[in-house]
Amino acid sequence: MTDYKHTLNLPKTGFPMKANLAQREPEMLKHWQAIDVYALVRAARAEARARGETFILHDGPPYANGEIHIGHAVNKVLKDIIVKSRTLDGLDAPYVPGWDCHGLPIELQVERKQGKPGQKISATQFRHACRDYAGKQVDGQRADFQRLGVLGDWAHPYLTMAPRFEADIVRALGRIIGRGHLQKGSKPVHWCIDCGSALAEAEVEYADKDSTAIDVRFAVIDPEALLARCHTLPDTGGSGPMSVVIWTTTPWTLPANQAVALNPSLEYALVQVAEDGPNGAERLLVAEGLLKDTMDRWDIAHYRVIAYGRGDAFAGLELMHPFYERQVPVILGEHVTLEAGTGAVHTAPGHGLEDYIVGRRYDLPVDNPVGGNGRFLEGTPLFAGENVFDANQQVIETLKANQALVREQRFTHSYPHCWRHKTPVIFRATPQWFISMEQAGLREAALREIGNVRWMPDWGQSRIDGMVRNRPDWCISRQRTWGVPITLFVDKETGEPHPRTEALIEEVAQRIEATGIDAWFELRPEDLLGDEEGARYEKVHDTLDVWFDSGVTHACVLDRGAAGTDRGADADSAASDSASAADSASPHRLARDPSSASSDALASGPFGAQADASASVTAGEWAGLRRPADLYLEGSDQHRGWFQSSLLTSVAMHDQAPYRAVLTHGFTVDEKGEKMSKSKGNVVRPQEVMKTLGADIIRLWVAGADYRGEMRVSDEILKRTADAYRRIRNTARFLLANLNGFDPAAHLVPAAEMIELDRWAVDRALQLQQEIVSAYQDYQFHLIVHRLHNFCVVDMGGFYLDVIKDRQYTTGADSLPRRSCQTAMYRIVEAMSRWLAPILSFTAEEIWRHLPGEREATVFTAVWYDGLFALDTGDAFDRAFWEQVLAVRTAIGRQLEAARTQGQIGAALDAEIDLYGSPELQALLSRLGDELRFVLIASEARVYALGERPEDALDTDVAGLAVRIRASEQPKCVRCWHHRADVGTHAAHPELCGRCLENIDGAGEVRRFA
Repeated sequence: MTDYKHTLNLPKTGFPMKANLAQREPEMLKHWQAIDVYALVRAARAEARARGETFILHDGPPYANGEIHIGHAVNKVLKDIIVKSRTLDGLDAPYVPGWDCHGLPIELQVERKQGKPGQKISATQFRHACRDYAGKQVDGQRADFQRLGVLGDWAHPYLTMAPRFEADIVRALGRIIGRGHLQKGSKPVHWCIDCGSALAEAEVEYADKDSTAIDVRFAVIDPEALLARCHTLPDTGGSGPMSVVIWTTTPWTLPANQAVALNPSLEYALVQVAEDGPNGAERLLVAEGLLKDTMDRWDIAHYRVIAYGRGDAFAGLELMHPFYERQVPVILGEHVTLEAGTGAVHTAPGHGLEDYIVGRRYDLPVDNPVGGNGRFLEGTPLFAGENVFDANQQVIETLKANQALVREQRFTHSYPHCWRHKTPVIFRATPQWFISMEQAGLREAALREIGNVRWMPDWGQSRIDGMVRNRPDWCISRQRTWGVPITLFVDKETGEPHPRTEALIEEVAQRIEATGIDAWFELRPEDLLGDEEGARYEKVHDTLDVWFDSGVTHACVLDRGAAGTDRGADADSAASDSASAADSASPHRLARDPSSASSDALASGPFGAQADASASVTAGEWAGLRRPADLYLEGSDQHRGWFQSSLLTSVAMHDQAPYRAVLTHGFTVDEKGEKMSKSKGNVVRPQEVMKTLGADIIRLWVAGADYRGEMRVSDEILKRTADAYRRIRNTARFLLANLNGFDPAAHLVPAAEMIELDRWAVDRALQLQQEIVSAYQDYQFHLIVHRLHNFCVVDMGGFYLDVIKDRQYTTGADSLPRRSCQTAMYRIVEAMSRWLAPILSFTAEEIWRHLPGEREATVFTAVWYDGLFALDTGDAFDRAFWEQVLAVRTAIGRQLEAARTQGQIGAALDAEIDLYGSPELQALLSRLGDELRFVLIASEARVYALGERPEDALDTDVAGLAVRIRASEQPKCVRCWHHRADVGTHAAHPELCGRCLENIDGAGEVRRFA
């Protein structure tokens, strides 16, 4: 047998079948760093930036503590997909990553090694140690984010601990103060005993807690006065002591009680308990709507109502505290409901926000007998030195001794816990600094701005609206060492801030910008105020809530970028020098702005009254950023966190939301939908996945999941993702391998001259590209993965590539039939490399390197491919034609498989197919002529009228189509494997068919359709 292998156009490519992502991706990263790919992307979009064609995704900062987890990977990959897809749109889409670097978790890590500040280590040394620790954490996390293929200005991230950033946080505070939003008050706040500090709303999470719920008597001092206020009273006023009964799950708060609250519009019943009651005859006041529940709970079987009265009738009555020698009033509050308890609420303004609010109306004392360590203060009668939670039982025993306890029982309820320590918190009134929601109209303005933002999913709007509408004032002060200081000078006598606070804040900010936050802690009031005035004022020693730090990144990053000021030096000095070293070695880095802003410019820049978002942009690393950002993207928990803190600070500073749209993603769970934990052994570490399967598998999993809900991940799910990846990769490899010898500059076939099936393939790719671009813009990445996979498996592998193998391999190397399909494949893979780039970044770049023709250094500077074209309107071989042909091919394929299973044929090319169709089908299929056999992958395909069908023809799934399949009796061509009657008729090549002879020795076969 003659070997004709050398006459075939066999596939050849350097693009490997086996991805080996875990080994190749790090090499790709080195290449990207060598060419400084991010700088190339920014340079490629310089003209778009100059035209204002930008897309700004502002990065929410992860906390600089510990290695990244799979949730971090989800977040960063989603952001990277969006930024890269917007770059493909032709927009300038800068990405400046950032880190949150202050706060308690870092303090705790340093304390474990160095000790508490002021003990084994000074506060200054402690802050330096925190800075060093955070810098190392940033380096570790940055390396992992880069390993994921996330592109950004990693050499110049924003760090909240960078001196200029710290200064800008202080400036943001100054602007908020200047606009009248700051307020000082001794309000109850969430207080973590373990943290020793107040907590923000976003630092509190709710979990079930077992508590002792108690019903407590508050004796009525003047029973006749209460009876006189009742509107329904029988002949007798009853007998026995009279009490208003409250219900509480926090017995330890009773020492701070200052009143009992009733609902003004509720009806209350005065109940006569019989002599056989637990405490003998007595009269108890409870809400009528809870009467039966309370009597059942107290095991009181014999009772009768002796009087009724509305809550507002009892206002001002005096009650006796259950164990202290003091009288407390009955007050009124709408917060009292019938949800639980007795309808009477024990009120301690020092231990509850609602209590505080209603207490202000009645000028009640804000008594807080509890210290920051969670113990009652010295001098607290009966309970001094006791831990509040331990004191619960002692309070109960005291109530029993005073015959004030009606009932005690264990009660499981939702209770606030510290999100760091997972321990119950307390409400504790302490002098704190607040951003007021009402004082300067912040709540109303924030609610207005929420309505101007696009929320995705749309339920995010109602969620954050409800949170802002009902939230308390924002306590921004913390009693910590490692944090940005609240840089206020307050009068020693009045506690009021200095009248020149805004100007003083700018002076302090300039000092912090030069040397960091230690500049404040080392500053004496006299240094800025002079000796005489300095003696009257003292510094505030509190630090800012870290949610304020991250909440003002719109000012510290976006506004800085809009002003064009260089920020690289901050980031470099705050983290390690490794990134800056890599930067200095790169010849492609955009020029840095050598100038630094003057104090005047800073005062009137993004933080001052004369801020101008249209300020000219210089070539600083953050150039091109602006407010508002086009998108904020974080987990769905950030409606109460970063989304809200950013909204409130931006509205407080500028009367405008910092974002135009907000997109949230769900949390990661295992394949059973369970939360991940080390104890369950179901944690998926992205570092391990990158070492085994590769980062592109993580990226494909992220994109393929519907991230709007919980995202399930496990080793098995990732393996299935890897299988889907292989189908996509193999399709790309087939396309590249069959471009061997193809030079687009010389061999591209004009669209009008291409084979009809090739034109269909390009048109199908165009349709898909339109769907993909739309899905990227709508953030529907799972649709992209699904449609792209379907394109590879069904449109390409299941049809087009299967059909063109014969033509690609057997026709002349430079023939129109081969160059036509090469043109189609080239155009498809050109487009495909771009479709993949945002998701499978490493693979897309690998494809890009193996594409023929001159091109840019990286796929990430490209825009969507414009070389695809649509089929002509009215074309005889339009989309509808090929859709019908595909349906016929699928139906015939089932019959071929059945024939193969029954042993009638071996391979499909062993078959001859007779098709019997309706007039419409006969006419449609006849258009393909002899080339129908290539579409059906058969050695012969003949079309007849349906009326000519023989008895052995079988019906198919296509209406009006029957088929008869027989094994061909013709000899087989050894080159193309088709069975043809003309095999053996050529003496020089007795094993070849006439078509193959024409392709190797003649002018080449003619193809028009397939």
